Amino acid sequence: MSELFNWQITLPIALAALAFGYLLGSIPFGLILTRAAGLGDIRSIGSGNIGATNVLRTGNKKLAAATLLLDALKATVAALVVWYVFGKEAGLLAGFAAFLGHLFPVWLGFKGGKGVATYIGTLLGVFPWMVLVFAVVWLGVAKISKYSSLSALVATLVIPVALWFLNEPKIALVMAVMTVISWWKHEENIKRLIAGTESRIGQKG
Repeated sequence: MSELFNWQITLPIALAALAFGYLLGSIPFGLILTRAAGLGDIRSIGSGNIGATNVLRTGNKKLAAATLLLDALKATVAALVVWYVFGKEAGLLAGFAAFLGHLFPVWLGFKGGKGVATYIGTLLGVFPWMVLVFAVVWLGVAKISKYSSLSALVATLVIPVALWFLNEPKIALVMAVMTVISWWKHEENIKRLIAGTESRIGQKG
């Protein structure tokens, strides 16, 4: 428990890590890719979100997959680059900041995505094999419920708990904070899940 509050990082390095991570995370790949493909402003269709799920609503699966990959990798790159230069703790902060950058990009009036891809990307950067745990939980819940949003929500709950039991309290703490923020960003999905009106995987219209 004492390790949780014993961070070996100076304030200037922490701020640099947060700034670098935020800037990378705030790159709106969904918006950039859809505009480059001549599909207009992704914010004007569907949920208005800049993430891969909304990009998929354009009907372009390859573009949606590219958005998912790039939104994940921007957090991974932020975490790994800063980790290499300043150490593990700074890398963890950079991944967290990339997550925040995706959710609240300054370039778009702080209106970004919901952060599932960057959540996974941060995990990939700081504790790679936990991505497998996320995937197994997501697939298991998806198979049973057919709800993509519920699958992501449950997976984000499992990750901090698993990290805590694996004696990674700092990573667990940061991922727990990201989980809380992710649930908040999924507020409308949660309301629809409770009401039974959330779209199921593969459902049209």
